[in-house]
Amino acid sequence: MITLISEHIWDFDLQVALGEISEQRRQQALAFKFELGQRQCVLAYQLLKQGLREAYGITENPIFVYNEHGKPSIVGHPEIHFNLSHCKEAVACVIDSSPVGVDVESIREYKDGLASYTMNEAELDEIAQASDTAAAFIRLWTMKEATVKLTGTGITDNIKGLINTGRYRYATVSKQKYIYTVATYL
Repeated sequence: MITLISEHIWDFDLQVALGEISEQRRQQALAFKFELGQRQCVLAYQLLKQGLREAYGITENPIFVYNEHGKPSIVGHPEIHFNLSHCKEAVACVIDSSPVGVDVESIREYKDGLASYTMNEAELDEIAQASDTAAAFIRLWTMKEATVKLTGTGITDNIKGLINTGRYRYATVSKQKYIYTVATYL
């Protein structure tokens, strides 16, 4: 598995980068109203291209197809699985030979209402006992999002029961301003 993370969202020439990606991804990037979204979209694709080059020797721009829930795959390469995510501080890309999901989220203010809606009782207890409730919530949230992105099913009615350590493996990394989790099948 290759995991690529970049905090360099503002450290490249956007116009040059737009010329170096596929037309499909360029249109996706330009659909974002604000420059931040455009940059995140482009940088995620650049990380994917880097990983594909390093791991598989693929140098052409990948073209995506999407399942009914929006999970992308690469045309002509069903053996390659990847996932992309971004937040205000970082962009993440994970590539593997098996299905994979990744979510990166900024650590932001903790809100009881959101936690009550998305977390089960054990998770709420874990958050309540944490020294940093905001980071504890975001860690669990990235695990849930990475699970949904791994399975490719989208968020279901069972958001409180998404984390399943008996079925999925989670690797979570906490940084100062963000947290990311990679999910794979056991």
